[in-house]
Amino acid sequence: RPIGCAECSCDGRKACGGRVGVSHRVSVWMLAACGVWLVGLGAYFIFLRPPLLPEDPRFMGTTLEQIRVSVPGLESWLGKVFTVMGGFMAGAGVLTLFVATVAMPLRLKETPWALGICGALTVVLMSATNFALHSDFRWLLMLPALVWLAGLVVYVANRGEASAGHGRGVGGVT
Repeated sequence: RPIGCAECSCDGRKACGGRVGVSHRVSVWMLAACGVWLVGLGAYFIFLRPPLLPEDPRFMGTTLEQIRVSVPGLESWLGKVFTVMGGFMAGAGVLTLFVATVAMPLRLKETPWALGICGALTVVLMSATNFALHSDFRWLLMLPALVWLAGLVVYVANRGEASAGHGRGVGGVT
């Protein structure tokens, strides 16, 4: 289904006369991409992430061998924890994808708040934590937070664009 007009399912250039602006579509795609990224990250945590990355013992000032001797079973337990965490990440991604492709085109009044809080609690918090840990991946993990923020800013900045309801005030936008 094309992203654009929720009422007539056009791509913003056909049946609605082009009322869905380019910047609105860009913000939808940016947040949808973040949702897909969260689903992918969740899958990585569920299926691929090792219990301890090489940077983890380094951050703790110890070695993997010392951890294994001192805390037997930790890696097995962390595998379960990361499976649950990955499920939550993927679930947040599915919901983000839904909001981006359904709520954003409808221009629902509460959408920016939901996206802002969700972004702060997911990608921004993860990015900030990775900087606090001096993670090897901190710069890479900053990108989704920046894309999320940019998508939200573009969406909020263009709240005056015609709604997907063809100017009938869908979701409190007139």
